[in-house]
Amino acid sequence: MDFSAKFEEGSTYAEFLSMYGNEEQQRRWKGVFDEVHLTASQTELLASFKRDMKVLCVAGAWCGDCVNQCPIFAHFAAATPHIQLRFFDRDAHPELAQELAVCGAPRVPSLVFLSEDGQSCGRYGDRTLSRYRQVAGELQGAACPTGIAPPAADVLAAVVQDWLNEFERIQLILRTSGRLRKLHGD
Repeated sequence: MDFSAKFEEGSTYAEFLSMYGNEEQQRRWKGVFDEVHLTASQTELLASFKRDMKVLCVAGAWCGDCVNQCPIFAHFAAATPHIQLRFFDRDAHPELAQELAVCGAPRVPSLVFLSEDGQSCGRYGDRTLSRYRQVAGELQGAACPTGIAPPAADVLAAVVQDWLNEFERIQLILRTSGRLRKLHGD
């Protein structure tokens, strides 16, 4: 799939919610957006990004995992001009959703990261390690805590950091790329 061409078809965060989210879904996304707070060091890290990255996000306005994670991406994009973020509804873009399938299913949110010139640099989704630890802990029941799941109050902050780690990893791939260093003369 030509992700670079597909990127141009995407919607901004606000456009995506306006097109695909009903009033209740938009309210839930705004609630999480308002809960996300980047720390000073996270904001500083994002501001230090030097390379442009294009990020395609397959999501569903109806999806609880998207509600709890996609607003994080919007915060990241707002913190640096070097993240260009585009959203795609899973059901409206089934070929993209299938291309980014996780464990054989079009799970959301799923992201693909591109360089400024459209080269694929990585994929990540549908939940972060912190969120999977929480889910696994809940599956085993309250009577049998595993000790691997962070307390529920800390999960959002942990998920923000998990995602930031992935965005930073991609930024470092771009920053250290010999091809891009030659292009930018650095």
